[in-house]
Amino acid sequence: MTPSTDAVPKLDDQICFAFYSASRAITARYRELLAPLGVTYPQYLVLMVLWETDAITVSELGDRLQLDSGTLSPLLRRMEKAGLVKRSRRSEDERSVQVSLTAHGDGLRLLSVGVPELVCESTGLPLGELKHLTGQVTAIAANARASH
Repeated sequence: MTPSTDAVPKLDDQICFAFYSASRAITARYRELLAPLGVTYPQYLVLMVLWETDAITVSELGDRLQLDSGTLSPLLRRMEKAGLVKRSRRSEDERSVQVSLTAHGDGLRLLSVGVPELVCESTGLPLGELKHLTGQVTAIAANARASH
């Protein structure tokens, strides 16, 4: 028995595709704006966390960015090789690795100041609407994580 065409999910009706498409478009805009700084979007996310905290363990960074160590470790290795971050064992717990900014990584903070505003402008939405939408998307993500 073949389901009716009304019962078959349509791509454009799926929230997952809307989020996926929006994420790709926003990430592409970030990629364009970050290229002159010599950093990728995932590297920029790591830098933003470090600009807020100065130093953090790899485990805490993974939790903050929702990345597993298999994804985070090679990313940090590339960033260390590029002179953006340094990794070191914590003196109080040798099993724990701490990530901190280098002078070069910290220097990118000022160079990237206008990036978020340019990305926001590219959406065509007023800042207030974007802030509201960000809150909604954050809640959706938290609820989806909690549901399984």
